[in-house]
Amino acid sequence: MTTKNKSISILGSTGSVGVNTLEVVEASPGRYQVKGLAGGRNVGLLAEQVRRFQPEVAAVMDRDLAIELEERLGPLTLGVRILHGKEGYREVATLQGVDMVVSAIVGAAGLVPTMAAIDAGKDVALANKETLVTAGPLVMEAALKRGVKILPVDSEHSAIFQCLAGQDRGGVRRRVLTASGGPFRTKAVEDLAHVTPEEAIDHPNWSMGRKISVDSATLMNKGLEVIEARWLFDVEPARIDVVVHPQSIIHSMVEFVDGSVLAQMGLPDMRVPIACALSWPERLAMDLPSLDFFSLPPLTFSPPDHSMFPCLDLAFKACEGGGTWPAVLNAANEVAVEAFLEGRIGFTAISRLIRRVMEAIDPEPLNSLDDVLRVDALARLKAHAMLDDFS
Repeated sequence: MTTKNKSISILGSTGSVGVNTLEVVEASPGRYQVKGLAGGRNVGLLAEQVRRFQPEVAAVMDRDLAIELEERLGPLTLGVRILHGKEGYREVATLQGVDMVVSAIVGAAGLVPTMAAIDAGKDVALANKETLVTAGPLVMEAALKRGVKILPVDSEHSAIFQCLAGQDRGGVRRRVLTASGGPFRTKAVEDLAHVTPEEAIDHPNWSMGRKISVDSATLMNKGLEVIEARWLFDVEPARIDVVVHPQSIIHSMVEFVDGSVLAQMGLPDMRVPIACALSWPERLAMDLPSLDFFSLPPLTFSPPDHSMFPCLDLAFKACEGGGTWPAVLNAANEVAVEAFLEGRIGFTAISRLIRRVMEAIDPEPLNSLDDVLRVDALARLKAHAMLDDFS
């Protein structure tokens, strides 16, 4: 049975995932109605999206951007409410009549509106991994309480989700996340200190935003995915492995207790996991090329080099420590990556700064969203205070 006209809101519509989501919507006429769009600072792109999809509500970061959006839209503003700030994002996330919210805001900023969507009973297509990294047990508890589905958009978690469909979870031995290894997989350790931001954001396989591209280059992105998987699939960190697979054809795997392994394969295109999340348990017909097995390069696998990429170990440590420690890790990483992109610290200083912040802040029990927000602010203050030591 085909579900018609599902209503959606998109948090982060002007980012990579948001843009790809709207491409999926456009390629599936009659299937989806876009009711809410929340962008960041790219007012030009958001204005174009509003013209094309005519949502009820559009939100931006601040009042000045809202005024600019109104000016760009002109008479079109009569048909759309333009909001700004946290309340604007919350409105997009909780809009009446919306069936699913695509959570694609980058970083910890996505946590509060995503939780608002869950509290409002909306299903969530989750691309904002920081929501589960910083507040995993709270998010999953809230989703269970409200009867909300959390459907993964990250290609790796979508792959595991698909491999687990119809399976007895008790028969699973481990979840295996694949990693491309990023652009510096073959570099010598001593060369990493001279890496530039431009080199770090030049991912070999995926087209992503600047912050996520740097996370991929440090393997922190894979570390954050480990923490996300821990909560999304209710699995202990010891049963999650990471394998470097440079071709990005196998997106992740599940190993069962009888030794069988299921893998989800496909060309590296974010529209596939997005379409899967939007339409599950159905499959959208996508105008994408088939996987040509005869032209594929050899598929290779290797363990991650922990000496080159210590961020992965830090993420496992935070995951095992639990409580508020993943929120500390994430906040420190966001500060460190921003400083690297601004040229204030070197590439290898990213992991060293994160380690210093984690050493300065012990994990605490995680009982509420206030605990997350408090420790997030504390970790950012600590990280900013330490930046001069790494300049």
